[in-house]
Amino acid sequence: MQRQVQAFLPTDWGNFNIIAYATSPDDLTPHVALVHENLDVTQPVLVRIHSECMTGDLFHSHRCDCGEQLDRALELAAEQGGVVIYLRQEGRGIGLINKLKAYNLQDKGFDTASANTHLGFEVDARQYDLAVEILHDLGIHKIRLLTNNPLKIEAIEHSGIEIISREPLIIEPKKENAAYLRTKQELMGHLLK
Repeated sequence: MQRQVQAFLPTDWGNFNIIAYATSPDDLTPHVALVHENLDVTQPVLVRIHSECMTGDLFHSHRCDCGEQLDRALELAAEQGGVVIYLRQEGRGIGLINKLKAYNLQDKGFDTASANTHLGFEVDARQYDLAVEILHDLGIHKIRLLTNNPLKIEAIEHSGIEIISREPLIIEPKKENAAYLRTKQELMGHLLK
């Protein structure tokens, strides 16, 4: 994977540079880093590693808290000169079509973890080594990791990048996503209040 292109991206939260990473310039779904214009790599950088969630990020689904987490992460990155890494691994790595099939199973009583395994997938098939590559490319060596996910912490701990602190990203539950958040906490070990 290589840095393919960088462009200036003014947003509702502030000014970022968006950098696309892919193995080929023809890749239609590159991973991206949104790097705030005030990034200072000599200080510990606030970093959010966010996996794509079309239903939450784009359509503001209430089935999850992903879109709200992304919005909050961009707000904090703008305030603190941070970075949001957006990994294209939809549906915990199973893709949009299978994620929608998992939604149908959830509507029949499955939790998010058992829906994935019922479809023949891991509970969470995401990988974070690409985020580590992006951090190295950006010259970031010390971070304040904005996450509730212990798998992200573990991936960074074995990367040569120092985690100065883990900062929680807690979104107020809605009735539609309370069970989803409970599954993340109880079965997947997410660090939620």
